[in-house]
Amino acid sequence: MTIPAPTHSLRPALTAEISARTGLTEQVIETLVHRFYGKIAADPVLGPIFAERITDWPPHLARMTAFWSSVALMTGRYHGAPVPKHMNLPVTWDHFDRWLDIFRATALETCTPEGAALVIDRAERIARSLHMATQDAQRAGVPVLR
Repeated sequence: MTIPAPTHSLRPALTAEISARTGLTEQVIETLVHRFYGKIAADPVLGPIFAERITDWPPHLARMTAFWSSVALMTGRYHGAPVPKHMNLPVTWDHFDRWLDIFRATALETCTPEGAALVIDRAERIARSLHMATQDAQRAGVPVLR
């Protein structure tokens, strides 16, 4: 039996409870992130958008693993501001919807049903929030990055 690596969390009791209830661990989150972004990079619609902005994937994957660890396991590992990085991208709801479809499929194949439900719920909330930020930026005349 392999013992999973410890989860580094600012809220260890909460993280442990979520992990026990959902089956989500740091390893599951890392696997989810890597599978998901592998699919994104290969996607004919989303891949080019990411390829124009991400030239060094390992640091991005590490940052996204920390992000999802914070979002799903409440570890507090991520320290960043995702909205400013997304608000002037050339995207519409169709892009977010495609992102969600890929995320949902990846979560369902990677996580337990309980874990998938949790991360999918969070992903849907994040997509709506980022979409609103991009729409607000476009209405305010913030230049779109091409």
